[in-house]
Amino acid sequence: MSNLDAAFSALADPTRRAILARLALGEATVMELAEPFEMTQPAISRHLKVLEGAGLILRRVEGTKRPCRLAPTAIAEIDQWLGMLRQTLTANYNRLDDVLAAMKTEE
Repeated sequence: MSNLDAAFSALADPTRRAILARLALGEATVMELAEPFEMTQPAISRHLKVLEGAGLILRRVEGTKRPCRLAPTAIAEIDQWLGMLRQTLTANYNRLDDVLAAMKTEE
């Protein structure tokens, strides 16, 4: 989880989240990723550079194209961290349920 801060910083931007959502459907080129946005290709490339720097996407060279895809290990690390939070919240809610149940039986 060395890049967790960079990953969440990259995810703070709605355009980058939309790009990741598109890449969840499969690999895409920069031009394919740029289609739904009213942005220039260089602007999309800057977003991709941030995502790549955060370790959220991988790019490969295929002639003149540079297809992008999700980096599964980075997504798994984020999910692992969120899972830890989910476990903590579940434990807190279970304790609250126990307190409320004890208060109800005292009435």
